[in-house]
Amino acid sequence: MVLERGSDLVLAAHRTPVAGGRLTATTVETVRFTRPERVDFRLVRGPVPAVTETFTLVERGDGTRPVYEGRLGTDLWWVGQWWGGLVAPRWEATVAASLAAIRQEAERGSSSTP
Repeated sequence: MVLERGSDLVLAAHRTPVAGGRLTATTVETVRFTRPERVDFRLVRGPVPAVTETFTLVERGDGTRPVYEGRLGTDLWWVGQWWGGLVAPRWEATVAASLAAIRQEAERGSSSTP
């Protein structure tokens, strides 16, 4: 859900089921668009203190490829490390699923182009 919108930046919130669907984590983040090749995400509120992510489209000899970089930061010493260890696999799986869906849609779109 978009909470606020600017010319190249939005403040967005989304809800993610956790604990087998018994709880819901609300994440608020900024999303900055640098057209046409880059999208940056920065966590404002969420289950960990710091997350930054970047998706960049890079031209290669065989086409355009997405490059993903992400960083998850924790605090509270070993407790934060423990929590980050629980959150990171879910985060990585979500990113991988998003990239797979984008790839599938891009391939579907390119195969229907004459």
